[in-house]
Amino acid sequence: MDADWEALRAAARDAMSRAYAPYSGFPVGAAALVDDGRVVVGCNVENAAYGVALCAECGLISSLVAGGGGRLVAFTCVDARGATIMPCGRCRQLLWEHGGAALLVETPQGVVPMTDVLPQAFGPQDLDAVRDREEKP
Repeated sequence: MDADWEALRAAARDAMSRAYAPYSGFPVGAAALVDDGRVVVGCNVENAAYGVALCAECGLISSLVAGGGGRLVAFTCVDARGATIMPCGRCRQLLWEHGGAALLVETPQGVVPMTDVLPQAFGPQDLDAVRDREEKP
């Protein structure tokens, strides 16, 4: 499935325009293409208790799951200028969980697979390896 990166950036910019960022003044919007052709979006939502703010990617993943799930195939994230930015570490883990190694991520330096964004990622297979070991006598 080919991604229309300009359409994804436009969806991310639209989501960013609805961000709630009164503390940092740094609104963020994210958009991703799902394997069934849907586009899901998210924006950051801050809170006076800074540590409980939600990144745009959190909202995007929540929208994905609430909308029936699926796998992310292409992702982008933008700031208030509409410039492509990188997800934080926590959000990279969220993207890995719902897109995996093949997820294409638009970065400030171009489109790369998730394996370049989060090399040697920890995922469900690591949990399965431990469970498999525990089940053996």
